[in-house]
Amino acid sequence: MNPSAVIFDAYGTLFDVASVAAACTAVTSEPEALVGLWRAKQLEYSFVRSLMGPAAYADFWTITADALDFAAEKLGLNLSPADRNRALQGWLEVQPYPEVKSTLDLLASDGRRCVILSNGSPSMLDAALTSAGIAERFHAVLSVDAVRIFKPHPRVYQLALDALATPPAELLFISSNGWDAAGARAFGLPVGWVNRTAAPLERLGFAPDIVLADLSALPPLLVVDAG
Repeated sequence: MNPSAVIFDAYGTLFDVASVAAACTAVTSEPEALVGLWRAKQLEYSFVRSLMGPAAYADFWTITADALDFAAEKLGLNLSPADRNRALQGWLEVQPYPEVKSTLDLLASDGRRCVILSNGSPSMLDAALTSAGIAERFHAVLSVDAVRIFKPHPRVYQLALDALATPPAELLFISSNGWDAAGARAFGLPVGWVNRTAAPLERLGFAPDIVLADLSALPPLLVVDAG
């Protein structure tokens, strides 16, 4: 496998969603429970709004705020405006996994372009990348806002092909989300699934080409052109 470019999902792949809990410690004694329900509802809203059609589209920041409001009410949390803003800030300061920076450096040293393809809104992604200090490592940062529908819709994966002007066979898509990996594989992209939790394979009919315990396992699997 020798891709000229690697396309990364953002949340859960480059960024550790669990780190959002740090911003929630001041608003609840059980921040992990809040973030777990919040993340599940965030994804659910993206899927449902996509199925509802173009009129139902809202950007990921709006969905993230709506999902927080649902999760807080479900858990019986009465968030003040300041508490709500503090929790939401966690998504703008979400932390990268420990191996992300070194992996990106190795890919760059091999001459591979790195791209982000994310459900996140442009402002969310810009804030997270700036906070993490890795913005300059990416050739492009692509948001579903450009097509107004969320992954795993095929139009989203087409964004990466259009931006890179490269055939799918010469690319590699990386995601830790099994449904996202399946969506990219169904579209026709070679796929690596980052399975940090030893989860079972999603029963969606499209298996990843490679499975990684974390991103540090990626560079050794890629062929480096000689000379």
